[in-house]
Amino acid sequence: MYRIYKYILIVTICSIIPIACGIYSFTGSSIPIGVETFQVDYFQNTAGGKPGSTIEPGLDRDFTIALQDLIVNQTSLNLVNDGGDIIYSGEIVEYSVTPMAATAEIKAAQNRLSMSVMVSYENMLNEEDNIEKRFSFYYDFPGNLQVYDIKDSALEEIFERITQDIFNETLAKW
Repeated sequence: MYRIYKYILIVTICSIIPIACGIYSFTGSSIPIGVETFQVDYFQNTAGGKPGSTIEPGLDRDFTIALQDLIVNQTSLNLVNDGGDIIYSGEIVEYSVTPMAATAEIKAAQNRLSMSVMVSYENMLNEEDNIEKRFSFYYDFPGNLQVYDIKDSALEEIFERITQDIFNETLAKW
C-alpha cells in the first residue's frame, strides 16, 4: 500500500513541476509560453565605416549563421525566414584591432581584436520582453602575428561568447 502512495506522489510531483516552471530546457533556456519559432535577420556589417574599424568580408554572414546555430542547438524552436514568434536583428558596429602593450622598440607586444554587435530582440507574443542592447567581446594575440594568422580561432571564440551572451540575455534571462 505504501508503494502505491509513493508512486502516486512521485508521478504527481513530476507532472506539476514542468507546468509550474513553464517551458524549460536543460540547456538553461526558458522559452516564453507560446513561442515556437524564431527568426534571425541578416546582421549587416556597418563597422567598416567607423573610425578604427576594419572591413572583414563575410563577417556578417558568419555571425548571422553562428547565432542561428546556437539557438537551434540549445532550444526546441524552429528557425523560420520570416514571421517568427521571436526575432533577432541588428548590426555589427565594431570590428577593430588595437595595440594593447608595447615593447621597448615601440612595437606592439600584444594586439586585441574586438567586435561589438547591436542586437534588437523582439518577442511578438509579449512586447515586454523586447530589448535592444550592445554585446561585445575581444581576442588578444601576440604582436608578432597578423590578424589573418589568428582570424579563424579568434572569430570562433568571439562568436561563441557574443552569441551565448545574446542567448543568456534573451532566452535564459540570466
